[in-house]
Amino acid sequence: MTIRPLEIQHAAEICDWVYEPPYDIYRWPSWEHMQKDEIEFGDPVLRALQYIAIVDDSSALIGFAQLFPMTGVTRLGLGLRPDLCSLGLGPAFSRLVALEARRREPQHEIDLEVLAWNTRAVRAYERGGFRITDTYARPSQSGYAECHCMVFEPKDQND
Repeated sequence: MTIRPLEIQHAAEICDWVYEPPYDIYRWPSWEHMQKDEIEFGDPVLRALQYIAIVDDSSALIGFAQLFPMTGVTRLGLGLRPDLCSLGLGPAFSRLVALEARRREPQHEIDLEVLAWNTRAVRAYERGGFRITDTYARPSQSGYAECHCMVFEPKDQND
């Protein structure tokens, strides 16, 4: 897995991804809508500053990440291509992104939020070096949902 800038073709591809329920809540609007309304990676400035693509050896898109800057923290948003979910890539994928965030902002804590019901992602993040530090309710598309905050704390301190 290699990190690259998130290009327009990657962004358009991500908008075509379809996840199985209940993970379908992670589906993005159409690329045309994202660009027109400058939503997240549809905004070229935000895409260049905060988004990265993760590709395989043949440059095929595996997933993407947002490195969202906060005061003293870089919050990660992660997305793995739907056909690659549940294949065991999650720990290495999340660890790679966390290490890139640490490389860019070494003084920052690296964290992410994950819906508590998404045990598949929670397990992958734990195996990637994250641990749950807080659980709270936050607004979601369907009202309030229980969410975990997970902080990157790898066992190997050389990371």
